[in-house]
Amino acid sequence: MSTEIKELDIRPIIPREKHPTIFSTFEALNTGEAFQLINDHDPKPLYYEMEAERNGTFEWEYVEQGPEVWRVNIKKIA
Repeated sequence: MSTEIKELDIRPIIPREKHPTIFSTFEALNTGEAFQLINDHDPKPLYYEMEAERNGTFEWEYVEQGPEVWRVNIKKIA
C-alpha cells in the first residue's frame, strides 16, 4: 500500500471553483486514500461544509497551520 499523498494546492484557483475542486478531488479517492490540501488561510469553513455534507466519511488532520501556508490531510474513510 502506498503512503504517498497527493497535494492539491488551491491557492491559484479562483474562489468560486475552490470548493467544487476540493469536493471532486475527495470524491475521486478510494476509501483509505488521502490528499493534502494547501491553502493560504485556515480552511475551517470547508471542514464545516464537509461535516454537513459528508459526515462520517473523512478524517481531517492539520499538518501546517499558517500563518502563510495551511496544509490539511483529508482522508476518505467511507
